[in-house]
Amino acid sequence: MVPGTDPLVNQTIIVEGNRISRIEPEFIVPNDSSKVLDLRDQFVLPGLMDMHVHLLLELGPNTLVRSVTEGSTFTAMRGVANARKTLEAGFTTVRDLGGDPESIYAIREAVKEGLIPGPRIVAAGSVLAATGGHGDVDGIRADLMTAWTPKTICDGAIACRKAVRYAVKFGADWIKITATGGVLSDSGTGLDLQMTDDELSEIVRTAHQLKIKVAAHAHGTDGINAALKAGVDSIEHGTFLDSSSIALFKKHNTSLIPTLMPGAYVVASMGNNPFFTDAIKQKAYKASAQSKAGFKIANEAGVRIVFGTDTGVTPHGQNAKEFALMVDAGMSPARAIRAATLGAAEMLGMQDELGTLEVGKLADMISVRGDPLADISVLESVLTVIKDGKIEKATR
Repeated sequence: MVPGTDPLVNQTIIVEGNRISRIEPEFIVPNDSSKVLDLRDQFVLPGLMDMHVHLLLELGPNTLVRSVTEGSTFTAMRGVANARKTLEAGFTTVRDLGGDPESIYAIREAVKEGLIPGPRIVAAGSVLAATGGHGDVDGIRADLMTAWTPKTICDGAIACRKAVRYAVKFGADWIKITATGGVLSDSGTGLDLQMTDDELSEIVRTAHQLKIKVAAHAHGTDGINAALKAGVDSIEHGTFLDSSSIALFKKHNTSLIPTLMPGAYVVASMGNNPFFTDAIKQKAYKASAQSKAGFKIANEAGVRIVFGTDTGVTPHGQNAKEFALMVDAGMSPARAIRAATLGAAEMLGMQDELGTLEVGKLADMISVRGDPLADISVLESVLTVIKDGKIEKATR
C-alpha cells in the first residue's frame, strides 16, 4: 500500500491506538468487540497532504474589510472552521505557509491536543519579506501599515538572520520567504526578485542551523533561481521556471509545489471583487497564463513535485481539485497521488510516520468510491477520513 505501486485488493487493515498494527491479505471479521469499518466497495488510500494552505484566509469581496474589522481571535475561529473543512476533504496533514502566528499556532496546538478537528498542521507563521515586498503590509492607511508591519520583515543579511530566529522563537515549524513579488500584493512591483542574494543565503543558513527548513514563494525566473542557489528546501509556485531553473532544482534536489488552482480559478473570480485592484489584476493575468506551462516543464524534466494548492486564495475544502489540474497538465494519476502522500511526507521528513499504509505508521487513511488511478476526480468526493486512528468522517 505504497503510492506509486500497484494497489492491493482484499486487505484488512488493523488499527490499534493511532497506528496500523497489522495488514492481512484477506477480509477478517474479528471475534472480539473491535470496531469494523467495511470499505470493501471503496478505494482506500493514505491520508492526503496539502503542502501549501492558508487556513486563516479565504479570499473574497470582504477580505480587505475583514483585515481592519476582525481581530486575531475571530480570525482564529475562521481558521478552525477551515481546518475542519480541510480534514473532511481528506487532507489529514497540511503545511500552512503564512498567517497570523498566534492564531495559526493556537489552531495547530488545539488540533494536536484533540480539542478541535483538523489536519495535522505544520505552520510557518509570519513570512519573511523585504520592506515593501510581497508579504509586507500594503493597501491600507500609512499609520496602519506602520502598526501592522510584521516583525519578520527584514532588509540586509543581519536583519534577516534575526527575523529567522524571531520566527522560530515564537513557534515556526518552517520558514516562509517571499523571494519575488506576488500576485495579491496591491502594488505594481511585478513578480520578479525582491530579496538580495545575501539575504536569501543568510536566511537559509540560519534556518538550517536551527534544523528548520525554508519554503520560498517565487514566481519570476530570477527569484526562483536565486532561491534555489541559496539552498531553499521548496519553491512555491515556480511560475516562470525555465531550463536553468530545472538544472538547479536537480542539483539541490529541491521540491516544487506548483499550486495550479489559483492560476486556474482566480482570474475567473475577479469580476466585480473590489479586492482585485488594477495592479493585482495585471499580475494575475500574467501568472495565470504561465502556471500550467511551468508545471509541464518541471514534470517532464523529472523535478521532485509535491502537492500544494494555495487554498485560502481558493475556497477551503476544494483542495482535491488540484489533482485534475496536475493530470490535465501531463502528470500521471499515480504520480499525482504520490505527490500528495509519500512525496509530501518525504519533504516534511515524516516518511517514517506518514504517506503510506504500512505496519507501524500512523493510521491516516481515506476512502473514495471509484478508482482514482482511472479517474483522479473521485478524490474530490472523499467518503471516509481516518486520522491518528480516529474516524473523522464516514459516509456511505
